[in-house]
Amino acid sequence: MVKRGTAREKILNAALRVIRSKGYAATSVDELCAAAGVTKGAFFHHFPSKEALAVAAAGHWSETTGELFAAAPYHALPDPLDRVFGYLDFRRELLKGRTPEFTCLVGVMAQEVHVCSPAIRAACERSIWGHARTLESDIEAAMKARGVTGFCARSLALHTQCVIQGAFILAKAKGGPAIAVESVDHLRRYVELLFSTDTKEKSDD
Repeated sequence: MVKRGTAREKILNAALRVIRSKGYAATSVDELCAAAGVTKGAFFHHFPSKEALAVAAAGHWSETTGELFAAAPYHALPDPLDRVFGYLDFRRELLKGRTPEFTCLVGVMAQEVHVCSPAIRAACERSIWGHARTLESDIEAAMKARGVTGFCARSLALHTQCVIQGAFILAKAKGGPAIAVESVDHLRRYVELLFSTDTKEKSDD
């Protein structure tokens, strides 16, 4: 847990903003210090290297976004499938503004450094897989309640992240969120089909 208002937190928050905007490789320690309003000495007091900062930033991203999603209203829905759809609707609502404002820090870093920095790659994996795990229990409960088989909750949870991360790439290529919104809408329709009783009954005929 990062203490609020400390130099360490300021640097981590700056990393979330700057790296999402410019990318990991194009972001310098000097830029991070300027964005955080701290000295270079303060930076290296808390982080021995830029790579170490990136690893910590992945954890900070998980903590920050985890709090956001934990407080989302869809958790209060009684039906687990409604909670799954509520999650997707919540993701859709977040697709607003400039691409650095809604795209994913760990997705950005994983694309850049998955070969050259195993430590950052592993930190990004922990973050993405950890977020996917928050969906598994609702998906599993929805499958059980509706007698749906043919896939596992974990694979569908990870598939949602594949689509969302891909949607971020399309949004960057296009220069806006509209294409990402379309992708999430397609994902929602796909999940609806997976859980459609009519579709399942027809396939059993």
